[in-house]
Amino acid sequence: MSEPPPKNPAPAEDAESEPRPGRVRKPIGWSTIIIAALVAVSAALVWRRDGTDGVLDILTHDLSLFSGILPRVLAGCLLGAFISEILPHEKVSRSLGPKSGLTGLLIGTAFGAILPGGPFTAYPVASALLAVGADFGATIAMVVSWTLIGYGRAVAWEIPIMGTDFTLWRILISLPLPVLAGALGRFVYVRLYPQPEPKGDET
Repeated sequence: MSEPPPKNPAPAEDAESEPRPGRVRKPIGWSTIIIAALVAVSAALVWRRDGTDGVLDILTHDLSLFSGILPRVLAGCLLGAFISEILPHEKVSRSLGPKSGLTGLLIGTAFGAILPGGPFTAYPVASALLAVGADFGATIAMVVSWTLIGYGRAVAWEIPIMGTDFTLWRILISLPLPVLAGALGRFVYVRLYPQPEPKGDET
């Protein structure tokens, strides 16, 4: 009797390409359910107070707002998709991955500080970085840095309104916060989603 052929182990590339824990996206999650419930309750309260005309008036204004925002949302999603295809996965994983240490947090902080644009740019870029190998810590550092330090808002709004001294001190005081947030995010993520240890070849 011939022995059954040994099972071929999965290629290394396939193992590395498997999605990391916590990155599976569901079309309907808890946030969607909570928002839908709040919308339903708010619509019922408005209908009770203002009737059908009040609800239709709000829906008309919301559709107008949505039609103006939709092109920017689509552009931001396309930007994130293109970035995830253009960026070299190995270099991103080495510079911003789980083993990048403090250097990865500093790179994420610097990138977030110089990243232009609003949320339609920042969040798709952050999602793209996660998709190509950046870890939670470096991505959190980038988002927090973009929120607190972002030079675009500082130059366009804060310096003219609040003055140079206030802006510089605010940025200086905020500098450690993205690194601390990224380190905490990395600490929590490792414990919530521990990576399985690689198994040796079975004989």
